[in-house]
Amino acid sequence: METRVGPGAREAVFAQLADAGRAEQVAQRLTDGIVLGVLDPGERLPSEPELARRFGVALITVREGLGILRDAGLVETRRGREGGSFVVHDDAEHRTILTARLRGLAQVELSDMAVYFGAILAGAAERAAERASDDDAANLAGWLRNADFSTPAAARTNQGGFLLELAVLSQSARLVREQIRLQAEFGPLLLLGLADEGARDEVADLDQRIVRAVARHRAARAREAAGELVGMLARRLLAAKARVERGGALDEPHAD
Repeated sequence: METRVGPGAREAVFAQLADAGRAEQVAQRLTDGIVLGVLDPGERLPSEPELARRFGVALITVREGLGILRDAGLVETRRGREGGSFVVHDDAEHRTILTARLRGLAQVELSDMAVYFGAILAGAAERAAERASDDDAANLAGWLRNADFSTPAAARTNQGGFLLELAVLSQSARLVREQIRLQAEFGPLLLLGLADEGARDEVADLDQRIVRAVARHRAARAREAAGELVGMLARRLLAAKARVERGGALDEPHAD
């Protein structure tokens, strides 16, 4: 089974930034896209002027942000006619970045972000169950059926894509925008728990529950399953936070 990235996942990476003046935000957004697997190893990023347009920032801000990524070893810049900025694949570097970010956030901050993320996703799932057509629900089921959850990297990419596809079915532009923003900001951390095979199986089951509820127009059940999904991922994230604080590995298997 191949990794499937819906258009919503890429839209999340390149969505306009809320704070238009910081190169660090440009770097973090692109870093998240790389770590989640939305931006593939070897992929050429959009040109600097195109990135500036999409992010809503000055060209110099984009250049500074790409400089941060080069220093971190996540992109390389090639000159010439076929040049540009290209994604570098380095799993060890990805883990280092996420570990540093996790250490930089307090447990209460992580819990608060998870609560808000869960509220938005539950609202999107509820609205999707109320508004999605039968064809919409069938397309979502087909998308999930063909998604790959066999490895941590594939699971993170596909789970992020599923959440965005679900938000789109809510038919609420505001919910979609907020889901995109939250996923870009918090998704790489929330999906850390998918390093564990048992977690991937549990997430896949909960995704199927959401799809069935949407197909049957059971709004309350869709909301409940979405809440359980985020709650489970949040518990694993907090366990990872405690583990790295003790000096353990970021992706050590989780013990329930």
